[in-house]
Amino acid sequence: MTTSNTINQSILKLAIPNIVTNITVPLLGLVDLALMGQLGNPVYIGAIAIGSIIFNIIYSSFNFLRMGSTGFTAQAYGAKQKDEISLVLIRSLLVALGLAISVILFQYPIQWISFKILGGSEDVRLLAQEYFYIRIWAAPATIGLYAFFGWFLGVQNAKVPMIIALVINVVNILLNFLFVNGFGMTSDGVAIATVIAQYSGLFLAIYFLLSKYKDYVKKFSLKIVLQTKAITRFFRVNTDIFIRTLLLLLTLAFFTNTSAKHGDDILAINTLLFQFFFIFSYFADGFAFAGEALTGKAYGANNRGMLKKTITKLFYWGWGAAFLTSFAYAIGINTFMGIMTNNSELLLMARDYNIWVILIPITSTGAFIWDGIYVGVTASKEMRNAMIISSLLVFLPAYYLTSNHWGNDALWFALNTFMVARTLLMWAMWQRIKGRKPITAYSK
Repeated sequence: MTTSNTINQSILKLAIPNIVTNITVPLLGLVDLALMGQLGNPVYIGAIAIGSIIFNIIYSSFNFLRMGSTGFTAQAYGAKQKDEISLVLIRSLLVALGLAISVILFQYPIQWISFKILGGSEDVRLLAQEYFYIRIWAAPATIGLYAFFGWFLGVQNAKVPMIIALVINVVNILLNFLFVNGFGMTSDGVAIATVIAQYSGLFLAIYFLLSKYKDYVKKFSLKIVLQTKAITRFFRVNTDIFIRTLLLLLTLAFFTNTSAKHGDDILAINTLLFQFFFIFSYFADGFAFAGEALTGKAYGANNRGMLKKTITKLFYWGWGAAFLTSFAYAIGINTFMGIMTNNSELLLMARDYNIWVILIPITSTGAFIWDGIYVGVTASKEMRNAMIISSLLVFLPAYYLTSNHWGNDALWFALNTFMVARTLLMWAMWQRIKGRKPITAYSK
């Protein structure tokens, strides 16, 4: 019988490495912004902001590979379907390769559309374009790592992704300092460092696969890899997750684009403050990722008791982390902001919006945890529908109904409202999903 202590231990065993893995991502973003911020010109911060949001949309919209790979792998792991565990990785890597080639081939129309949507001043746009054309060459490594990370997590191993992420970010940070402080480069140096670091991570992922999971490195005929039933379900679930992720990223892009319309100073302020949201989001995702692996395993094994207990414990841990984070932000946000930039005018203006940053861990925790649960049980359609409603029918109205009176505060209000709506919708939908019988996702 699975006890509460056993579930807590399983959650922490997966969550802690995932938190370490995830927290390195915003920390790297903070280093990038700090290096640009110390140059004293908000244009450099804006260039990194615009360039980064483009790649967040491009690459993170492909995050369905990680999420879908985790859900399918965890369910196969719970059902003890060894061949299917291997096949999930093969299918994910093949899709990753195809997506990477497409991104590189269509880089010119991608950048044209992106800058038309995101805007920004002429100085910001020129620097951001330079950043874009360098970083685009990291596509094969970045997208391939999504497939690897999801697969490793699906087989209940969060340590390998943690090691890979740490290596990527250490390499990236060291090269950032070398290129910016040593060679006098600006946003172009940050982009080159990112490309080199991503490929170092991809090679390390391949090494871990061949050394630790060689039993799963198998040859299958193309007929088995492309088995109709499995491929259909693979693409259906991943298409739903793709739509969900794209809407999320477009919502965040709207936030950045609207910030840019208020001028370079507001764009810089919101970019710096938004790093606190990213810090918490990756922290909360540590528990969400643990939820993906554990709920997927329980769902695949058709163990409803363990599934229910796991969900309950995930929310205990998630809410605890949220209140601690909000408290830390309340007492330290001004100090952290001072580390990221020495522009006293920006620091003074940013204080008007501190309250939204303090609130966001509390308003967003439920959405992150539910995401993990839905990925684990591959309830992709419901997760997609919740995002459609929250982004189009909650976020946008919340902003436009308040923007004339609240200005920049309206953006932060809409973001918090958006996260609350996602939580409530997924909670309501779960009342139907929890009684659903598992759908066999494995090749027969």
